[in-house]
Amino acid sequence: MVADFSVFRRFFLRAGVAAVASLALAACEKAPSFHSTDVSGADLGADLSLPDFDGRPRALQDFKGKVLVVFFGFVQCPDVCPTTLADLAQVKAQLGPDGDRLQVVFVTVDPERDTPEILKAYVTQFDPSFLGLRGDPEATARVAKSFRVFYAKVPGKEPGSYTMDHTAGIYIYDPEGRLRLFARHNTGVDALASDIKQLL
Repeated sequence: MVADFSVFRRFFLRAGVAAVASLALAACEKAPSFHSTDVSGADLGADLSLPDFDGRPRALQDFKGKVLVVFFGFVQCPDVCPTTLADLAQVKAQLGPDGDRLQVVFVTVDPERDTPEILKAYVTQFDPSFLGLRGDPEATARVAKSFRVFYAKVPGKEPGSYTMDHTAGIYIYDPEGRLRLFARHNTGVDALASDIKQLL
């Protein structure tokens, strides 16, 4: 019996063409193009273990399945904090139905003045789904160190008054719970929405 090698040649030729086409398609697929700084793999933000404004302990694993946005600030912040939270509320609205897969977490660096009640009233005025986390001074310092966030009291003009200096940046995790992006506070609504859509 003589084998018909032409059949095998046609089979391998078709398989080869398909493989080349697959490789070409993969090469054409673009890597994500983020507006924020890609910090994937950085040794940052591994510890977010703090109580929320209702006293419920929270940790990173609680937010898996969502894009998690973490921002450090304080209630009496005059500009950066309210502007950032307002921007994030707009981002959520811009995402439409996918907005339900975005969780914004505000960590206070001023637990002395930001009581749970004050923190809750402040954060939820921007969006009812936004969470505020508040620890004692030691826990706040521990978590801030994990994110390499700087904060410090700055004496005010009146005796006993003060404000807070702090790192003004946004940390963004993908739905698998991996820190992926760092955004400056003035990144803008459209740019943040674009980055978060790619992570979703």
